[in-house]
Amino acid sequence: MVNRGKSRVRKRRVFYIPGFDPYPPRRYRELYRTESRKQAAISGYRIDQKSDASDTGWRVRADIEGAQVMSKVDVLVWHDLVQKSMSGTIASTYLALVKTVWIYLSTGAFRRLTWLAKGPIIAALYPIGMLFAQLLISLIAAWWIGSLISGAAVLGADALLALLGRVADVNSWAWRATESAIHLGVFFPATLLFLRWFKAMDGKTFAYYLMQDYAFTASAQGAYPKEIEARLHVFRHKVEKALEEDIDEVLIVGHSSGAQMAVSIVADLVRLKRVQDGGPVLSLLTLGQVIPMLSFLPEAHRLRRDLRLLSTCEEITWIDVSAPGDGCSFALCDPVSVSGVAPARGQQWPIVISAAFTKTLSDKMQRSLRHRYFRLHFQYLCAFDRPGDYDYFKITAGPLTLGARFRGRRPSASRIDVVASRFTSTAA
Repeated sequence: MVNRGKSRVRKRRVFYIPGFDPYPPRRYRELYRTESRKQAAISGYRIDQKSDASDTGWRVRADIEGAQVMSKVDVLVWHDLVQKSMSGTIASTYLALVKTVWIYLSTGAFRRLTWLAKGPIIAALYPIGMLFAQLLISLIAAWWIGSLISGAAVLGADALLALLGRVADVNSWAWRATESAIHLGVFFPATLLFLRWFKAMDGKTFAYYLMQDYAFTASAQGAYPKEIEARLHVFRHKVEKALEEDIDEVLIVGHSSGAQMAVSIVADLVRLKRVQDGGPVLSLLTLGQVIPMLSFLPEAHRLRRDLRLLSTCEEITWIDVSAPGDGCSFALCDPVSVSGVAPARGQQWPIVISAAFTKTLSDKMQRSLRHRYFRLHFQYLCAFDRPGDYDYFKITAGPLTLGARFRGRRPSASRIDVVASRFTSTAA
């Protein structure tokens, strides 16, 4: 089912909400530029991009499916909040690890999340295991170095005393205390140096990055942190202004942990009746979502309330795209149903569909992406060399609204829609 609004687009506004990403918007601008050109060459259409006056957006002119369309893309930025959350010390990261693990285990959320998909659970366990492994390696290596240096110091002192014609009393408390002091004097700084080296190498391991991601998500046990609520308020006002423009569609795209933010923005717009008859169509596209990581926590009343509202909403179209090959998302999970807030009858959204990487990517491309889990998590924003009905650039720059493009599209037969969350309350 789709909303009763317009189906054709001449002008469009796109608002993209990234996931937990410390990089500025230009990363997404360049990704769109390079990947849209690849997809246009593969699919036989034309798409041109021009930087906008702001640093957070760009303009797209496309000739797709026999029509010319103008689209303006804006990134709704919150990378500054991500950078701030990632600026903590090594000690604060390990403290966040303990706190986050306790939240997910004590609430039962972790056990229930394992019912849905193994990929994101492995991804969640990875930084925990990696950080503990780094700590263990650092402790063992520092202890060994401390033992070597303290042992060498003891031998050196013994030799010096022998030259002076004296015999060292290695069993005396003073001698043992000195040896222990040297050992510990090396052990603690060496441990810190090893841990700092591991943190400096996080661009390759992503352990600190992922741990801060999960810690940020769980920091308020499912409620949005105050700084996120404030940012959502700013985002909503930007979208409200776009809904007053002479355009045909306003498309909100939420990727990864940006998906729940997109859901809440659209829910607020509907709740405040900002979607008017005769105005632009309001569409919501969620990609590689990890909504259960938040909605399964006890204080996620706001998100669960927003999910329930949108599930029966007549004013919007909501398409949720994921792929089993993306181990960082809850692939093919209906976020409304699994969160336990689906109405007894009348649910329309989201339509859960698969990007089907095994079919839409050639064998060669699949091999090139093997074990590149983060790159696969971003594949929704990239070109497919065997494109199916999901094409990010047709959706964001083509002549059809999201609802019209997927009109008649049935949900994936493999979607997961069983109630899995322990906490289903939507009360504030």
